[in-house]
Amino acid sequence: MLAAVVSAGLVQAQAAPATQATQERHAQWMKILPFDDTQDFKNAQRGLIYREPSLQIKGVNGNVVWDLDSYKAFIKPDSVAPSTVHPGLWRMSQLNLLDGVYKVTDNIYQVRGYDLSNITFVRGTSGWIVFDVGTSTETAAAAYALLQKHVQAAPIKAIIYSHSHIDHYAGVKGLVDQAAVDSGQVQIIAPEGFVEHAISEGVIAGNAMKRRATYMYGAFLPRGPEHSVGSGLGMTNPLGSVSLIAPTRSISRSGETLVVDGVEMVMQLTPGTEAPVEMNTYLPQFKAMWMAENTTNTMHNILSLRGTQVRDARQWANYINETIDLFGDSTEVKFQAHHWPVWGKEQVHDYLVKQRDLYKYIHDRSVNLMNKGYTGEEIAELIELPESLQKDWATRGYYGSLKHNARAVYQYYMGWYDGNPSSLDVLPPTAAGAKYVEYIGRDRLLQKANEDFDRGEYRWVAMVVKHLVFADAKDAEARQLLANSYEQLGYQAESGPWRSIYLQGALELRKGAPDLPVPPNNNADLLAALTPEMMFDLMAVRLDDEKVKDKELTVAFHFVDMDTTYTVSIGNSVLNYSTRPGLPAQATMSVSLADFKLIQGKMLDWKTAMKTDRAKLQGLGRKFQEFGGLFEEPGLWFNIVTP
Repeated sequence: MLAAVVSAGLVQAQAAPATQATQERHAQWMKILPFDDTQDFKNAQRGLIYREPSLQIKGVNGNVVWDLDSYKAFIKPDSVAPSTVHPGLWRMSQLNLLDGVYKVTDNIYQVRGYDLSNITFVRGTSGWIVFDVGTSTETAAAAYALLQKHVQAAPIKAIIYSHSHIDHYAGVKGLVDQAAVDSGQVQIIAPEGFVEHAISEGVIAGNAMKRRATYMYGAFLPRGPEHSVGSGLGMTNPLGSVSLIAPTRSISRSGETLVVDGVEMVMQLTPGTEAPVEMNTYLPQFKAMWMAENTTNTMHNILSLRGTQVRDARQWANYINETIDLFGDSTEVKFQAHHWPVWGKEQVHDYLVKQRDLYKYIHDRSVNLMNKGYTGEEIAELIELPESLQKDWATRGYYGSLKHNARAVYQYYMGWYDGNPSSLDVLPPTAAGAKYVEYIGRDRLLQKANEDFDRGEYRWVAMVVKHLVFADAKDAEARQLLANSYEQLGYQAESGPWRSIYLQGALELRKGAPDLPVPPNNNADLLAALTPEMMFDLMAVRLDDEKVKDKELTVAFHFVDMDTTYTVSIGNSVLNYSTRPGLPAQATMSVSLADFKLIQGKMLDWKTAMKTDRAKLQGLGRKFQEFGGLFEEPGLWFNIVTP
């Protein structure tokens, strides 16, 4: 995470006001959307037990890791959306700011607004069962303290991880420690494959995903009506310490029933939906359905804009349908890891049906158009939800968006290629930009783009002026016009991530990409969960291509605690590894797997490890040293909106 550097990276940039075209667009939404339906505000405030007058959570060093006050300073409960914010997104941000500890139903409580996600507490016979634990230890600890003070002080007996995303497991050590789990005082339950997917998703492409996440969640944007107003799913990511404790029990089949501290739970596995492994939980004693993150009060992402594997919208809809079939007739309250609950059997049924049909429609209509020959870009422009879903607040695109989800369905089936021969081997942005300027002329292109900007054609202006910027990144006039276009598109965006991406792009065009130190990947919990294969796969994608040309080299790592040797070879400019016995190596390093991980995380170095007898080298030392010099560390702050 970027906790150590984000606050230092918040920079102010002069923001333009909303143009007439943007204001007119917002006025249209005010007429289209059902703002007279205020049931969500009643649901979001129902069951409030206590709300702190101010909410700012700090780390052990006094650094602010969570600051809801910075949003509350300008997003007021009854305020009208400013001209710089989509009125629907403003409404969602008002709802997401309703923090505090809430009673969902008898024995079920939620702390909301203390993290991007909720932390849910279920009262058992002798203590608390926690459903998902947030993103950071600091926010989790603060949520638990609030519960103990205003509901009941009791020990934690079990923790449920619903799925493998960091905002649902990384706060665990703010609630319990490893010793309590090892001793059996606390059990941790998760779907089968949880650890593998929790760790692997951000390993291979982790650097690129982190950079893209700085755009998607607006962590570097100032707070304000011209800047960050939240992500739709919540406000933003907390900036505290992350942790992980491995599950003590894995759920391997749907329908498995557990009794945890006197509370009966029926598990529904939903793999390949919002996460690679995920599970809903039905609590029959309370007639309560925990939907994990398979349904929230917004359209979700079929493809996350930070980057990840495309999700299966068809399967997602099928699992929600399974929830309806299995538990719909007996559910009186539905709640989940984000947003607020829905109460009443009929209301829950209607909600689940519309959530199911949202993902089903996006899938089916996108595939229908795909099979007629339309490309992803064309499908995104053609698809439109039926009015019954358009007018439902919980299916609006405050986090995901209909346009990028439709393109994600196309990508799921057809990949990046749109079938047109000219798309097979396109010029990269810098070369293409130079040719556009050569054909049209810089001054004429800029003149026409300014005219289109004045007409409110910001999408087109952003497309064409991007070529000017990539042809000449020092063209200040082009950069400013592109930033202005991104800014208006951000103001118009209904999706929180879309808004953040546009506004971060505008900020970097004006101020440049952040130039901040990158925190080392030294979280001991996450490193400990990596398998040797993950470690070597990560090393493989960090080979310096120039240094490994014509290089042939073989070293071995003997992990003494596993009594297993991995032989690692460099050849043909790639890294391969094998555990087959007897493979020759020019040098062999004996070390524990734990120390090997510490070295890879830069918490220990080979020289110190060998001096202290934590590592022993046999064979040609110069070959091992040569091997260590073949890797590069990618910089986090690569350019996105400029070449």
